[in-house]
Amino acid sequence: MDMKTLTAENFEQEILQADKPAIVDFWATWCGPCKMFAPIFHEVAEEMGDKVIFGKVDVDEASDLASQFKVMSIPTIILFKDGKAIKKNMGVINKQALKDFISQAL
Repeated sequence: MDMKTLTAENFEQEILQADKPAIVDFWATWCGPCKMFAPIFHEVAEEMGDKVIFGKVDVDEASDLASQFKVMSIPTIILFKDGKAIKKNMGVINKQALKDFISQAL
């Protein structure tokens, strides 16, 4: 599974212009809950990566993206479809909740 590391430079091409839905995890290296959520995100990426693009934004490296999408706390996941953010969730969720969240774009 190819997990995309997203920056201001590649976000539009990788996510907004993508030909399938995308789920983006906004996180930071110092964030404890982000570390708890990461294995869940990666596990679901392995299962659903053929239907959905999975990407991660380090908010310290790409604070402009965090501001653009009004990410106030992390982890935050945002679901994109047809170049638009369609759903947002803040905080850690379990595997089934993440799959259900992503399914809203399929």
